[in-house]
Amino acid sequence: MTRRRYAAVALLAAAAAGCSSAPTTEKKLPPVNPRAASLAEGFGTMDRLVEAARHEGSLTLVGVPRDWVNYGAVMDRFSGEYGVRVNVVEPGASSQREIDVAKAAPAGQAPDVFDLGMDVAIANTQRFAPYKVAAWQDIPDAVKDLKGHWYAGYGGYMSIGYDPRKVPAPKGFADLLRPGYAVALPGDPLRTAAAFNGVMAASLQGGRPEAKRGLEFFGTLKRSGGFRAPSQANTLVDWDYVNAPKAAETAGDEKPAWKVVIPSGAVLASYYVQAINKKAPHPAAARLWQEFLYGDEAQNLFLKGFARPARWEALEMNGKLDRQAAAKLPPVPGAPVVLTVPQTDEAKTFLKANWAKVMK
Repeated sequence: MTRRRYAAVALLAAAAAGCSSAPTTEKKLPPVNPRAASLAEGFGTMDRLVEAARHEGSLTLVGVPRDWVNYGAVMDRFSGEYGVRVNVVEPGASSQREIDVAKAAPAGQAPDVFDLGMDVAIANTQRFAPYKVAAWQDIPDAVKDLKGHWYAGYGGYMSIGYDPRKVPAPKGFADLLRPGYAVALPGDPLRTAAAFNGVMAASLQGGRPEAKRGLEFFGTLKRSGGFRAPSQANTLVDWDYVNAPKAAETAGDEKPAWKVVIPSGAVLASYYVQAINKKAPHPAAARLWQEFLYGDEAQNLFLKGFARPARWEALEMNGKLDRQAAAKLPPVPGAPVVLTVPQTDEAKTFLKANWAKVMK
């Protein structure tokens, strides 16, 4: 046997010995826990979460119409990607109604997740299972429960939508007191969150809300004949994700029928938050849904629905923001104000006692 052959045999023997004795570095994953508080804790990998959700087969939502901030596209994309059927009960339910539905649901038929106004979420924190999505750090601290019970998914700014064929562009709420403006709120502020926030936006002064100022503003409109029902109005105070789609429909026309501005000096923001039902019948699917909602794709789908995704800043920094969709939203003229729970409670108490008397 030549020296070269001896060397070759030795190399093969060494390689075989090395393969047979090499220590394994693959970490054994713990059993799946579909009610865990994070992806890492409950599943270890995204693939295992997807597998667990597919095994459950379906997801039940409540209070999310398909035509609300592009939710139809979000649901379809989720089902198409993961093979999990999405069922929606009472699509038009208010935030409080979502909680009531969950309370009354028979065992195994409750909603898995909620889409709620922040005030309702805070009042019902004990009903939610804590879960921190992988993108947790991208969600601003001011709009999430630091223990993971609820966290903002998307939101918007109170805006003024108007018919430019009938009235000039308003810069702020004070302009709406001028002749020619027929102003509406999207409902009764004692019952409708958007109308309540419209009153509170009009109340802002130096960044501070005061329900009395908002009531005085709409009281003045009422006495002058400028406060109307939506069907009779040429101006609507509502969220920008309601006014902006309407404006986009005629944006390219020679004479657009609708435009939208966020009023200067009255930049009021609000977010809808996500929460997992503590008694979710499909806990893995609920957690997969949350991971999907906070991914780049779904956050941009909300943006295409004229809502502002909670991860806007992170998307922008990473170059993932859909700039074409973002360009369709009205610019924000100043620092936003988000009402605190005490401010909201105080304002609701005041309006409940005084709105009907002033606006009769």
